Amino acid sequence: MQLSVIILNYNVRYFLEQCVLSVQSTISTLDAEIIVVDNNSSDESCLMMKTKFPDIKLIQNTTNFGFPKGNNIGVEQASGKYICILNPDTVVAEDTFVKILAFAERQINPGIIGCQLIDGTGNFLPESKRGIPTPWVAFTKISGLYKVFPKWKLFNQYYAQHLDKDQTGKVDILVGAFMFLERDLYIELEGFDEKCFMYADDIDLSYRALQKQKSNFYFHETTVLHYKGESTVKDEKYMKRFQEAMNFFYQKHFKKSWFFEFFIQIGIWFFSFIKMFQGKTKPKPLPESLVFYSSNKNLSEKLPSILKNKVLFVDLKKEKMVNSSLIFKGKSVEIILDNQYVSFKKCIKIIKSLKDKNVTFKIFPKNTNFIIGSNSRNDRGQIIKIE
Repeated sequence: MQLSVIILNYNVRYFLEQCVLSVQSTISTLDAEIIVVDNNSSDESCLMMKTKFPDIKLIQNTTNFGFPKGNNIGVEQASGKYICILNPDTVVAEDTFVKILAFAERQINPGIIGCQLIDGTGNFLPESKRGIPTPWVAFTKISGLYKVFPKWKLFNQYYAQHLDKDQTGKVDILVGAFMFLERDLYIELEGFDEKCFMYADDIDLSYRALQKQKSNFYFHETTVLHYKGESTVKDEKYMKRFQEAMNFFYQKHFKKSWFFEFFIQIGIWFFSFIKMFQGKTKPKPLPESLVFYSSNKNLSEKLPSILKNKVLFVDLKKEKMVNSSLIFKGKSVEIILDNQYVSFKKCIKIIKSLKDKNVTFKIFPKNTNFIIGSNSRNDRGQIIKIE
């Protein structure tokens, strides 16, 4: 078998369904399998999997074992030469794994391969490629210096800013939302460290691959949609977890760093001071209008009453996709993409190319009864039932 895709789920039932649908589309021409590991969800995720995807391997944990152990359990039952650790709040394009597999097969001594990630608003996620978070590099991240001096090597290493987002190349650290590697390497590395704190497991695994003289890569030729959720809200709790994660990493691989302890406290103080004046992030206002890209005329007539808003129907049998940023310039618009007629790859391309502060996006996944998306990388997203 070529590939095993491991999806660890915890209480994101609707995102999981969309993710599995997209993975099914991209492995249809491959000798591949999907393994869903559920960490004791309470939102009927397992019932949905059994009902809608009875042929997919489902592992039901009776306890929430966390990210490292949950994925290790899935890999134990994988049969593929390659594995992909994939978040359930992602959407892959129909050719994502074909491209990644071809790239991996061309490499000599490959380690972990990541890809370009965007959030639900179409913005590039810088954690798609990162450097080793030494104490100084971690300080440039927490203090925001990487933003002030993005071209200076001294300050730009946390997000591997030496490499453009549209440029494939070697990097040190990949993100756990999408990690592609040979199963034998994963086993050799003994998988994710189950003692890891949050935010450190993917850093640790990537670093251990480097220690084995492997080459980790950022591959830009395929884009994956990653709805970020509340885990990315930059508050004091996040800063504490970041500090814990870095301490774990340093204690495991380096000497205990007084430099980090000192400067991280300065960074947290500075961060908290700035936050006092910034206030909380304001949610985006409700859109003035909705645009439904589909060929389902009957549904388009029902949507205004369901969504409590006017809906412009664009019949894809008659019209081509147009640049909404020009047509709706200055207006607040939400674009709904009917996946029955717009492929996942096309959905991702549209979200990426039409990103605009006034435009939000939702996908109506094929064979489902809900519309799903996220208007901000700092919220869990929105699900609208279509009965």
